[in-house]
Amino acid sequence: MLFIEYPKCSTCKKAKNWLDSHGIAYTDRHIVEQNPDFEELKEWYERSGLPLKRFFNTSGNLYKEMKLKDQLPTMSEEEQLKLLATNGMLVKRPLIVKDDVILTGFKEAEWDEKLA
Repeated sequence: MLFIEYPKCSTCKKAKNWLDSHGIAYTDRHIVEQNPDFEELKEWYERSGLPLKRFFNTSGNLYKEMKLKDQLPTMSEEEQLKLLATNGMLVKRPLIVKDDVILTGFKEAEWDEKLA
């Protein structure tokens, strides 16, 4: 299982503690040092069944500075995925990639259901 995080993010820290307390093994990946590329994001998006917007860090400063709330509705899926691949700070974190499970953000109830 891949756990993609930004180590300074408090939500990522909570998620990591949750994984550790549940004894779930994972490979840690720093989202800024090793941002997901276009192909990874496309595959995860397609496997997840989630709306593409769930992959964006909508509460992040970069998202707000770029005024993406207004731009995303006019962009194609491919354009949005390419944009996500440009900067890890645009990607919703933490991000879990495990076989048939892709999770964005940390919602304990969802993680209990899908991972525990």
